[in-house]
Amino acid sequence: MIRFAHTYYLYALLLIPVFIIIFSVMLHWKKKALNRFGDISIISQLIPDVSKGRLVFKFFLIMLAYVFLIVGIANPQIGSKLEKVERKGIDLMIAIDVSNSMLSQDIKPSRLARAKQAVSKLIDNLKGDRIGIIVFAGKAYMQLPITTDYAAAKLFLSTISTDIVPAQGTAIGDAIQLAIGSFDNNNHSKAVIIITDGENHEGNAVEEAKAAAELGIKICTIGMGLPDGAPIPVLNKYGDRIDYKKDKEGKTIITKLDETMLKQIASAGKGVYIRANNTKAGLKKVFNEINEMEKTEFESKMFSDYEDRFQYFIGICLVILILELFIFERKSKWAGKIKLFG
Repeated sequence: MIRFAHTYYLYALLLIPVFIIIFSVMLHWKKKALNRFGDISIISQLIPDVSKGRLVFKFFLIMLAYVFLIVGIANPQIGSKLEKVERKGIDLMIAIDVSNSMLSQDIKPSRLARAKQAVSKLIDNLKGDRIGIIVFAGKAYMQLPITTDYAAAKLFLSTISTDIVPAQGTAIGDAIQLAIGSFDNNNHSKAVIIITDGENHEGNAVEEAKAAAELGIKICTIGMGLPDGAPIPVLNKYGDRIDYKKDKEGKTIITKLDETMLKQIASAGKGVYIRANNTKAGLKKVFNEINEMEKTEFESKMFSDYEDRFQYFIGICLVILILELFIFERKSKWAGKIKLFG
């Protein structure tokens, strides 16, 4: 399998038609300039060593070198072979609250930012487990279907923000229901980690957690926020705070962690509840709890390591450019009788 590490550099190949047009215009201008001095057939006899064919061939070599250079910069890579790998792990779904209350900064730098940092560290510690990501506010959406591609998981995690879900709220029940439906029908050990401040929950989250437990799916909750709560910042497009959210009476809204609800959900889901603070996010204890679950063997197909091949293309580019240096526009005396280029 061949892929390019930096595909965006390949757009530079679109400049080749532009270079060809410029070169054609230059040749036309040169021919037009010679015609001003007289008949072109006579002028050609006065400068017999000048070869148009050589000039065209030199341009062709430069364009060829340019192609190899751009392809080399894009770094073509080859996957050595497709392998079947036996993995042992669990299926884990992370549900992250992206409601506006997660922007509160009682946990630094913010509840949502700390949640994303914690999940990123969790992904770094996964070995053989499959992971998926759900985002929820007023509704729940699948951000990343369950996968063993940890690089993709971290990429999708980085794009999560409060703007990703338009409807406000904290629909924990919908997130649990979506997580249950996203798992494959297999005998793998399964768990859901819900990261939220628990405020303004919608639907019967406790009943959904019980339903998950009956299917053998463990539900763990992590409370993001402090009991005293904090205001919800209003940010501009640059991410700077310009105000705090206020209610209809003009009073600043204080968002507080709803620990009672999250404890009930974890209890119904036969999991654990952990409250995050400014020194720890709580995922370590939850991960240890999940690590004690029975890990199931499953097979996955993957390409083994990709190998860089840019050096060959850069090398060919250099060889072509060196060759181009030894081809002159004027014919040499010793090669005057050889008419390779006309």
